Amino acid sequence: MGKTIGVVGLWHLGCVLGVSWSKLGHKVIGFDHSKERVKLLQEGKSPLYEPYLEEQTIEEFKAGRLSFTDSLSGLNNCDFIFLSYDTPVRDDDSSDTSILENSVLELKSIMKDGSVLLVSSQSPVGYCAQLRSLLKKTNPSLDIAYSPENLRLGEALECYRNPGRIILGTADPKTEKTCIELFEEIHAEIIPMSLESAEMVKHGINSFLANSIVFANHLADICETHGGNIDDVVRGMKSDPRIGLKAYLAPGIGFSGGTLGRDLKVLQAKNDESAGFATLFEHIHKLNSERKYAILKRIQTILGTLQGKTIAALGVTYKPGTSTLRRSLPIEIVDLLLNKGCTVRLFDPKADYTELKNAERYLICSSPEEALQDAELGILLTEWKEFREFDWKRLIINMKNPAVFDTKNFLDGKLLESLGCRYYSVGRK
Repeated sequence: MGKTIGVVGLWHLGCVLGVSWSKLGHKVIGFDHSKERVKLLQEGKSPLYEPYLEEQTIEEFKAGRLSFTDSLSGLNNCDFIFLSYDTPVRDDDSSDTSILENSVLELKSIMKDGSVLLVSSQSPVGYCAQLRSLLKKTNPSLDIAYSPENLRLGEALECYRNPGRIILGTADPKTEKTCIELFEEIHAEIIPMSLESAEMVKHGINSFLANSIVFANHLADICETHGGNIDDVVRGMKSDPRIGLKAYLAPGIGFSGGTLGRDLKVLQAKNDESAGFATLFEHIHKLNSERKYAILKRIQTILGTLQGKTIAALGVTYKPGTSTLRRSLPIEIVDLLLNKGCTVRLFDPKADYTELKNAERYLICSSPEEALQDAELGILLTEWKEFREFDWKRLIINMKNPAVFDTKNFLDGKLLESLGCRYYSVGRK
């Protein structure tokens, strides 16, 4: 018999969790304080773009397994409640955990006896233990578990339903057993541990990935100046089983979105608190922050000068498969170009431009043709598959002295060059 599951926080993570557990046959109640967002979901509209999410939400809603409410009391009969807010990230990449604490303060008085609050939101190491104390002061029968999300935007539903492994942090053997029985339905290896260890696993994974990105970028820079080809170098490195085929070695503009930066900041802060020697994390963060200036310098080298130049920015979401522009590195690069006196035209297949601050500052185009018209350089900043499928012969005709800077080594450079377009990439001399 299915459980009754609550999901608190209906943005990207919460919507994916809701539809995924509903599809497994449970009764799922999604809660959010935003009446607007709840109404939107009740009308079958997703608050953001994620492939297949809207269609599957409609299916589950119509089947009666998935519902949405802005009333917290609607969760009072849940066996499990997922806390799924996207933990906000401040401008310096530090975590704002107030939304998590406020949620626990609200939930502790309505949760039914013996139920479990499953935290999937990003949680700094040691924080879940604090939230657990808050819960147990009100009702000792309640408990908390931590199972960090492992979603990739654009592949979120597949990631959640086929994760390969599930990290599960608890502080009580009974709670661990209860949560394992629930997560066994996903058919993945469950790796149980303490709350603090589970929090550190998430920090460790994201920091390792961040370091890989910074490393690949620096390796590419040396290739570019001394004759190596980063594609060959990466291929050779991945052939070593100690590194592996799935290694995160993809040079480009650096990481953005705040997710990886947030974990680096947490580890830096924890090290600072203890006056420790683990200073690596702040250096990774600093090096990534500087990457956009290396990209700017490369653009300046291509164009000679930036003042008065017309540039087309192709792809401005922080990664493909999402509509969000929050903490988008491509937008930060566009801002640098605008500050240098460039005219920059933006085109993206899915971007939600309502998220832009000072939107009037940007020239938003509805087609690649419009963006590239009379442009002196096209810059690919987000590797949407649509850009590979463009009819580039038709697109570059109206450019001034056609040139494309592919910051993700994503396009067919030989094709572009055969069409008379200068092609620039990363890590290739």
